[in-house]
Amino acid sequence: MNGKSFFIDLTKCTACRGCQIACKQWHKLPAEKTRNVGSHQNPQDVSFTTYKLVRFTETVVDGKLNWLFFPEQCRHCVEPPCMAVAEHEGSILQDPLTGAVLFTDLTAKESIDNIRGACPYDIPRQDASGKIMAKCDMCIDRVHNGMLPACVQACPTGTMNFGDREDMLKLAEASLAKAKKKHPKAVLVDAESVRTIYLSAVDPGLYHKFMMAEARPMRLFTRKEALASLIRPLSRMTAG
Repeated sequence: MNGKSFFIDLTKCTACRGCQIACKQWHKLPAEKTRNVGSHQNPQDVSFTTYKLVRFTETVVDGKLNWLFFPEQCRHCVEPPCMAVAEHEGSILQDPLTGAVLFTDLTAKESIDNIRGACPYDIPRQDASGKIMAKCDMCIDRVHNGMLPACVQACPTGTMNFGDREDMLKLAEASLAKAKKKHPKAVLVDAESVRTIYLSAVDPGLYHKFMMAEARPMRLFTRKEALASLIRPLSRMTAG
């Protein structure tokens, strides 16, 4: 299991939102109309034009008031369920060099309920007019040219890290051991199954209900989808 991975150390995040802005700038995404809802978090959710969002959660942990910051993005699953349920070849791809999960314009042919429903992190979003789906693409153009993803490049605190998967897993384990001295409940979230690995200082569910896969029941495949997943690889082999 090679390729690239993010390691995001939430014990270092100050919610500066540099990553959120850098993502917008690099992808040339428009700003969204926002409103005051009593939180510094804006906008209120990821969207077709917001791939990266720093979530703010005010909660009580062990009797003390805590402000938890969660820079959310696609997890780039090692075995992407969104790609497994896609009905149109080429709509969702996995880059062989990095492992990045990429949406193409062919997602306009897919059902958003099907694709989003398969994601345990509730990430995919759809353009209301064109029906195309979008999300974080790991800044694939930057990475293929030897650059860091824009969000990582902009991070001033060391929260965002990116590199070869093996190196990121080692960094994650070392950071976890260090974090546990101050945060005994610290954990690495779904580290073996995703390429966006979070170090959570407290129960991941306190940051956001979709922070970890176990927080949401996985969507069950229908019989038709299960059969299709078997037929597609066979048809490609026959065509080859």
